[in-house]
Amino acid sequence: MNSILIKNAQLVNEGRIMTADVLVKDGYIYNIGQNLNIVADKVIDAKGQYLLPGIIDDQVHFRDPGLTHKGDLYTEPRAAVAGGVTTFMEMPNTVPNATTQELLQQKYDTAAQQSLANYSFFMGGTNDNLEEILKTDPRTVCGIKLFMGSSTGNMLVDNVHTLEEIFKQSPMLIATHCEDEATIRANMQRATEQYGEDIPMSAHPQIRSVEACYKSSSMAVELAKKHNTRLHILHISTQEELELFRKDIPLEQKRITAEVCVHHLWFDAAQYETLGAQIKCNPAIKEARHKEALFQGLLDNRLDIIATDHAPHTWEEKQAGTYKAAPSGLPLVQHSLQVMLAFHKQGKISLERVVEKMCHAPAICFEVEKRGFLREGYWADLVLVDLEQSQTVAKDNIYYKCGWSPLEGQELPGVVTHTIVSGHLAYKNGAFDESKKGERVLFSR
Repeated sequence: MNSILIKNAQLVNEGRIMTADVLVKDGYIYNIGQNLNIVADKVIDAKGQYLLPGIIDDQVHFRDPGLTHKGDLYTEPRAAVAGGVTTFMEMPNTVPNATTQELLQQKYDTAAQQSLANYSFFMGGTNDNLEEILKTDPRTVCGIKLFMGSSTGNMLVDNVHTLEEIFKQSPMLIATHCEDEATIRANMQRATEQYGEDIPMSAHPQIRSVEACYKSSSMAVELAKKHNTRLHILHISTQEELELFRKDIPLEQKRITAEVCVHHLWFDAAQYETLGAQIKCNPAIKEARHKEALFQGLLDNRLDIIATDHAPHTWEEKQAGTYKAAPSGLPLVQHSLQVMLAFHKQGKISLERVVEKMCHAPAICFEVEKRGFLREGYWADLVLVDLEQSQTVAKDNIYYKCGWSPLEGQELPGVVTHTIVSGHLAYKNGAFDESKKGERVLFSR
């Protein structure tokens, strides 16, 4: 493993910014100090740039196996690395669903061969696989994923007895997608009666409503409190749900945590008129009051983590013509840091808080071993950002396999110049070095 010396960087870490040098050696951060006079195989002069810990995205859908025409474990991790995401946690609703230990291991085997980023995969829960769930190793798997709302295949967990048992017996963190299926079906029926097959895209937040989100999230919280389960609720999208979460204790002490995704902070329902199916996702992007409340919930620590829920579909699938035919999900993992840097430039959030919510908090929440911080002895997952540059999102600089982004045409501040993954300089000024793949993430549980 080559050594890398980063000189004159502005380190953003653990609530402060300071000028320092960083020596990377044998995959780890070997030394952090002032004016390090050390011979290294590579030297990067980072004067004027900011050095961040690698981003940990705790919710992505990379579509591998079974849906690889949309994305796969080669293309999407590359896009992630180009955007400063060094570690991802991927969801089980692939085809087949990752709901057995054997199918879960197959995804790890594929990632070991293909993924430029570090990786972990959720074990999927169903109404009838409790025995398989309980075999999951908390040290080597990020968590159990439950869809308490519709999903691909057999992954809707709506049996109350099954939910009770999973929450009671789970050996590790449970991450939930919370939308009440019965509420959504009733809303869809009403929309169909009103519009027929010409349901407007703008009806999406009424169909996948505030009520549907709150009803499911509150049920998950109730179950977690009853069984003292380690619960993490994904992609909170409503102002109303914020009351379910605490802000008065440190993250390390929380048994119930929550995540917000960049698209629920960036977009609002008014943009269905111009973007249509491009921003159709579950849970839905809702009225502007929600994104303002979510941002405040992020700042006051009711929301703990920023993620993407990266979920690519082909352009042809997205433009299927009708509301019901267009699939839900949008590609974001390459641009999440830039979106948050845009908020920083607007004065809405500090760089230190961006790093806290995208790097430190996921590491704490999931008990990730030796990642998420700039500390000696930790894995060298590092991102250099030039805040003096900006980039307009366009098809010629998008690395997603699907080839499009709902952010196209927008100029975003801050450019990732270098990404180091487990000590390997994987990305530099638009060029990838794929000679070494990412590492499987371990957890201190």
